[in-house]
Amino acid sequence: MAFIQNQSAKIYWDEQGAGDPILLIMGLGYPSCMWYRARPKLSAGYRTIALDNRGVGQSEMPPGPYPIALMASDALAVLDAAGIENAHVYGISMGGMIAQEFTLQNPKRVRSLILGCTACGGPLAVRAKPEANQMLMSRVKMTAEQAAEAAIPFVYHPGTPREKIDEDLNIRRPWFPRSEAYSAQLQGILAWEAYSRLDQITAPTLVIHGENDLLVPPGNGELIAKRIPGAKLVLIPNAGHIYTTDKPEASHQAISDFLAAQTS
Repeated sequence: MAFIQNQSAKIYWDEQGAGDPILLIMGLGYPSCMWYRARPKLSAGYRTIALDNRGVGQSEMPPGPYPIALMASDALAVLDAAGIENAHVYGISMGGMIAQEFTLQNPKRVRSLILGCTACGGPLAVRAKPEANQMLMSRVKMTAEQAAEAAIPFVYHPGTPREKIDEDLNIRRPWFPRSEAYSAQLQGILAWEAYSRLDQITAPTLVIHGENDLLVPPGNGELIAKRIPGAKLVLIPNAGHIYTTDKPEASHQAISDFLAAQTS
């Protein structure tokens, strides 16, 4: 575990495993420990580097907003601190937005790109239903526990057992974000777009999405895959936004196969 200083914030990062490096970037308000389902499997064959985005987990919370480009610069600072010239980059949800921006700004640092349950903004982005967007905005005024509970119908598939959801909540609970940090990250999301630039990405790219994602509809994954030259799209049946919990085996298999193809 370590910290680096970047643009007025101390950023937490750590590493697990050995091999080709993978940079892991988590989503809105979530700490890096939420990689706990996917990371052990990835760390069995790769050197995984994960960070807490500014404002959450063990990273500092400077005044917001936190533009996506700023959070991408945090990720770059972590990669530099780890002494890594280039890495596979895997981002989930907001982390996928950060991963897109990271790749656009630093193309030579990216071996391959994995974009999970994310969007690219812009005029053709597929919007969630109004109740999902209302939930995102109203969470700012809720307690951390209320906010986590309110999101459940929108981020998990209805077939996922409650005990699996509770496992996630127990991991997150010590690091539930303060409302100021959540709002600062959300402002960054709302002000960002990459749609107009995606055709500049040349890294091999996997776009992975739950077919039943209510928060970031799967049409966004389809849009990204069409815009990035040569991108591969994988839609996971019976999975919502947090496909790593809804369908951990299927999602890991798709990612493992993709990564193996990059190193073969």
